[in-house]
Amino acid sequence: VQLQASGGGLVQAGGSLRLSCATSGRTGSNYVMGWFRQAPGREREFVAAISWIGSGTNYADSVKGRFTISRDNAKNTVYLRMNSLKPEDAAVYYCAYKVGGITPTPRMYAYWGQGTLVTVSS
Repeated sequence: VQLQASGGGLVQAGGSLRLSCATSGRTGSNYVMGWFRQAPGREREFVAAISWIGSGTNYADSVKGRFTISRDNAKNTVYLRMNSLKPEDAAVYYCAYKVGGITPTPRMYAYWGQGTLVTVSS
């Protein structure tokens, strides 16, 4: 499974960005796509995830109501729409893939994209 993340950039606080993660390879059908982020000096943290079966979603408390994860089955792509961005949202954002159910634990995800940098200016 290969993941290609894109869409990061520089945005002012209060602005919006949409990240994309295109998947390729033998993904199967029962899998989860997640978004994580890592700021300098901090551990990688869960942001959001979506199940490819049933479209179940889960969000970190810090982004609930501001971020929306979605998918396009035809394009094998998962998106993360980020609204009302705050300086503390600045990080490298990674998409990740796992088989089975949603979990916020990074080590449970088997495949990772290369990361896309989000910078939020105050």
